[in-house]
Amino acid sequence: MMVRRRSLGFVGVAALVPLVASGVFGASAQAASGSLVVTTLGRHGAKVSTTVNVVAVPSGQTYSVASGKRISLPAGRYIAMADIYESATDGPGTDTIGAQVVQVSGSKSVTLDARKGKAVKVSLDTPADVTEPPKISAQVCAATVSNMPSAFSTGGWNDEGALYAIPNSSGLLQFGYLAQWSGNDGYVAVKSTTGIPAAPGGSFKRSNLATMRVSVRSGTQMARQNDTALQARPKTDDCTTDLMATVRDDDAPYSATVHVTPGTWQPRDDIMASNGDDVGGGFPKLRTLKAGQSFTQSFGRAVWSPMHYLPLLGRRSVTFIPDALIGDPDVGADWGDPTKETVVLAKGSTTIKKQTLTNWGTGDAEFSAGIRSAGWYRLTVDAHRYRPGITFPVGMLSSRATLDWHFKVADPARAIVAPVFLTRFLPTGLNSHNQAAANS
Repeated sequence: MMVRRRSLGFVGVAALVPLVASGVFGASAQAASGSLVVTTLGRHGAKVSTTVNVVAVPSGQTYSVASGKRISLPAGRYIAMADIYESATDGPGTDTIGAQVVQVSGSKSVTLDARKGKAVKVSLDTPADVTEPPKISAQVCAATVSNMPSAFSTGGWNDEGALYAIPNSSGLLQFGYLAQWSGNDGYVAVKSTTGIPAAPGGSFKRSNLATMRVSVRSGTQMARQNDTALQARPKTDDCTTDLMATVRDDDAPYSATVHVTPGTWQPRDDIMASNGDDVGGGFPKLRTLKAGQSFTQSFGRAVWSPMHYLPLLGRRSVTFIPDALIGDPDVGADWGDPTKETVVLAKGSTTIKKQTLTNWGTGDAEFSAGIRSAGWYRLTVDAHRYRPGITFPVGMLSSRATLDWHFKVADPARAIVAPVFLTRFLPTGLNSHNQAAANS
């Protein structure tokens, strides 16, 4: 059973401009010389309560207000956008996405009327095993307030035939959608336009698609459930940026194939524990594919290992950040499981410092020990995966990583990376459970 997701409101906006309700900024309220109320009507003409997002043009200052409620605003130009969702007893209900550009001066009122919405229609020459209509995620974006329009957006998610968009040709708007068909393979298409078209949607052919294969092995992760997905990442950000298609959400191991419109895609993996916590995963390298090209993205291949940090020397100290000590090499250096580790620095038979650290719940931990003289030093790290609140799968691989570095310090005051290295292993010939053939 698929659970309905809420509206796709302001994806990523927190990184750029705070999402605020009216009245939060006292100075702005005092300086306000206008007001706006946005009424939202459903597909049968009745008022529907929803959240309206209001974006100032060109500043990007953002407000969130309930439909039908007046908000005080400084005089100027704004985009008011909303997803008008109406529930139904016999289906998923309907979403109607709309936006209006409004000049606020004095008391202003506008209406977003779902009856003006046009169905978002997409077509693909699907094979016989695709029997259901596509699922569509769509959003309207402020096109000119940022170099990432999707950061100022409002949208919804629904089946084809239950998702509508109100046409608006304004160049201040963009409209983007992601459509996904499911069969033995998956099929995903994305498209962005300036303004909201009079006939939103598009037509696609399988022969013009690229192919992304996902291979998820088992045994290395902190939990068995792996939710893999692809997110649109166009080279020039537009209203499709970060729209996401689920590849498969299942216990490892598994493989899946998705055919996608050409362009740049972000593979991702979320590892879910039995208590519902997202306990791992990450974002591998972006993949740019042309029509007809294919790529296989792996997750969970043995052996998980330390990912990047080396000891640093300088200012008469040795410093080491024990982060990403156990991570998936296919995901990359920026991602790793939380660990608890014991770090020891010694010179000859003398222990200079011994410390137990963890990066769970505390951000990056750091080991630092002072050194007084030149000579040979030994730094050891003994790290174990550490995630309170969950039970690791029986037989989990790569549960522990150890490092043992010997290095010579010529000048304790000189700042350099210690002359040591990390070794990673990626054995071939393993099956989907990361097992080798008997007697191999």
